[in-house]
Amino acid sequence: MIKILHLSDIHIGSGFSHGRINPETGLNTRLEDFVKTLSLCIDKAINEPVDLVLFGGDAFPDATPPPYVQEAFAAQFRRLADADIPTVLLVGNHDQHSQGNGGASLCIYRTLAVPGFIVGDSLEVHKILTKNGWIQVITLPWLTRSTLLTRPETEGLSLEEINYLLIEKLEPALEGEIRQLDPNLPTVLLGHLMVDRATLGAERLLAVGKGFTVPISLLSRPEFDYVALGHVHKHQNLNKDNNPPIVYPGSIERVDFSEEKEDKGFVLIEIEKGRVNWEFCSLPVRRFCTMEIDVSTQADPEASILKYLAKKDIKDAVVRLIYKIRSEQLDLVNTATIQEALKAAHSYTIRPELVSQLARPRLPELGVGSNLGPIDALKTYLNNREDLKDIELELLEAAQKLLEGVSPKWEDLETPENASTKNQLTLLEF
Repeated sequence: MIKILHLSDIHIGSGFSHGRINPETGLNTRLEDFVKTLSLCIDKAINEPVDLVLFGGDAFPDATPPPYVQEAFAAQFRRLADADIPTVLLVGNHDQHSQGNGGASLCIYRTLAVPGFIVGDSLEVHKILTKNGWIQVITLPWLTRSTLLTRPETEGLSLEEINYLLIEKLEPALEGEIRQLDPNLPTVLLGHLMVDRATLGAERLLAVGKGFTVPISLLSRPEFDYVALGHVHKHQNLNKDNNPPIVYPGSIERVDFSEEKEDKGFVLIEIEKGRVNWEFCSLPVRRFCTMEIDVSTQADPEASILKYLAKKDIKDAVVRLIYKIRSEQLDLVNTATIQEALKAAHSYTIRPELVSQLARPRLPELGVGSNLGPIDALKTYLNNREDLKDIELELLEAAQKLLEGVSPKWEDLETPENASTKNQLTLLEF
């Protein structure tokens, strides 16, 4: 059996806004988080040991990361070369130039001829000799329209029609590579793809208009023993019968709050021709924690927020506090006090959301199909309007007169205590 470690979507250098500068190193703490998590993956590959590492693409946030970020990535993968573990680095959409040509951030490993490293920036079969035998890997990097189609071919077509043309071009190209396979060797397809059955994560809007969706039928081939995917940040197996497994390991770190509840990790695989076992291995990544509280009805909103925070475990987490509040309450909340209560967090953001007095929740009793009469309906409405309690009787009396066809005398209603009655009744008439 050949052992493989499959990881993807490292995105090292992302999420700096969720970190802070470490005064001892001068680096953003989120960069240090990503490096630490990547090092745990490499530790596992070396200590297991595995025979092959497959990286499913998106090493960095873009194709031209800063030198110190490239160095952090290279320092970890260099350990695989030192351990004599063959490694395939697939080019993802974030590894390409904006025009979609070439894997600028990864091709340096081919240029430098790093021992045992293969850069997958084209659709190609790679036969690799590992310590436990031969294996063949088909690399399928991120493909864009310009990769397979010319401008005249796509002119005037809808996105759906373009997607159909792209699949038409890809199918024979992939078939040509499959025909080159040795039927006696275990085979892995390594692709950076958006598959039509995938449940999306943070990458939902990252590649709109740049790539295309691949039908799962294109990947469910008997020639493949395992399909190793990258691009989608949520771990999932798209083929539950595992014939073959079609697996996204997901990203190894949380990129933003959209991934707050997702497990992060990598996949360990044991493979031979016609048989494969795989398992998802979780990584201990930093927690993201969203906390929401509505204090718009509280007399002391600051005290309510502090009481709420006291019950939460925020130590070393990336925290997002959202509290709903009325505009006239803003001065009742001291931001410095809230910040003090959040100091145990790794980092935090505080976001007040103003509650409009016009946008009140709908009352089920007043919904479609209600059998309440006009006066009973008005009573139900007024029971939920604390701000109208002082003029409730006047409103009911005026409404009754309207129903009876008697116009109320506004001069009788407009007193200091009920000056807003006229406006309220005007609204009721409509």
